[in-house]
Amino acid sequence: MSAPLTVRKVESKADFETFLRFPWQLYRGDPYWVPPLVGMQRHKLDRRKNPSWQHMEGDYFIAWRGDEPVGTIAAIINHRHNEFQHEHIGFFGCFEVYDDQEAASALLETAAEYVAAKGYDALRGPASFSTNDECGLLIKGFDDPPVILMPYNYPYVQRLIENTPGFVKVMDTYSFRITLKDWTASPKLEQTLRVTRKNNERRGITVRTLDPRQMRRDLALFKDIYNQAWDDNWGFVPLSDAELDALVRDLGQYLEPRLAFFAEVRGEPAAFLLAFPDLNQPLRAAYPRPGKPTLLTLAQVFWHWKIRSKITRVRIALMGVRENFRGIGVEAAMFAHFFEQAPALSAETGWTYADAGWVLETNEPMNRIVRAYGGDDYKHYRWYQRALR
Repeated sequence: MSAPLTVRKVESKADFETFLRFPWQLYRGDPYWVPPLVGMQRHKLDRRKNPSWQHMEGDYFIAWRGDEPVGTIAAIINHRHNEFQHEHIGFFGCFEVYDDQEAASALLETAAEYVAAKGYDALRGPASFSTNDECGLLIKGFDDPPVILMPYNYPYVQRLIENTPGFVKVMDTYSFRITLKDWTASPKLEQTLRVTRKNNERRGITVRTLDPRQMRRDLALFKDIYNQAWDDNWGFVPLSDAELDALVRDLGQYLEPRLAFFAEVRGEPAAFLLAFPDLNQPLRAAYPRPGKPTLLTLAQVFWHWKIRSKITRVRIALMGVRENFRGIGVEAAMFAHFFEQAPALSAETGWTYADAGWVLETNEPMNRIVRAYGGDDYKHYRWYQRALR
């Protein structure tokens, strides 16, 4: 007979360490999970260090069977989200659990009770902690490790959430797999590029690669465009100045200038596209033993990147267009610029495909563009919501 289940709030340093390290226990031996850097994960969860906590409140909870942790969850109120989206909701995230319906439902109920007690109308997730972070539940594409900054979970978690009363799908997002080499053999793609070039000429659209000699200037331009680019997207939360500063600081550590593009329309900055080599591949290779948290540093990961492990994919992680330049082909122009360079880059670096995501299921214009460039929606993620009033 199994031990009785309890759910308790994280209150001590020991509790916090259990919460932080539980995923290593849960995914021990899993061939696809990629352990995060312990230091970066600790920073993310630390209310004193992560700038997102300047506009959030919340608590962490652990489900226990006797003395054994069997699941974790965070209950979050993101005030910046509610102010910008004109909603009155809370979120659940950091949701990790064994295939244990009682534990999963108890954790979700605990998060719902926390949010309801604060007077909010609904619970949405998973999000750790917003659309600017890892978010959504993987529901398709389990046979491939996640790319950098994308979530991973066991397939059974979908069943556990959907078997908990009140939780229903609210949105799906897609990630697309796009081949970077040998695409020139596709007449359809070549035709797409020709149409895009003609539109660029007619509209005055130009695309340039980030200038490594002007890194500070170009990152400042990215920062200027970022919050304007997604202002009407479902679930979007604008980054605060502190969050933007942290993002730009992090980008500078592993930015690949040849994968960063800026578009202009008749000389006026209009959009950006940023892709990154998938650091999850060297990160996965750098961990010596699965199931054991290890204090790796970015330097060790970069060593594996440069010396030992071959990165074969990139992630097209960020793309945004200012509102007054939408609908005129700027997005297609940046994709075209990326693809025109892809064969040479692939031959030089070994990058064979790109992960483009995520894209909202309701964003038909972007879904059409990515599919026009041969994208296959190989991974799906799902958001759930439960009404509390």
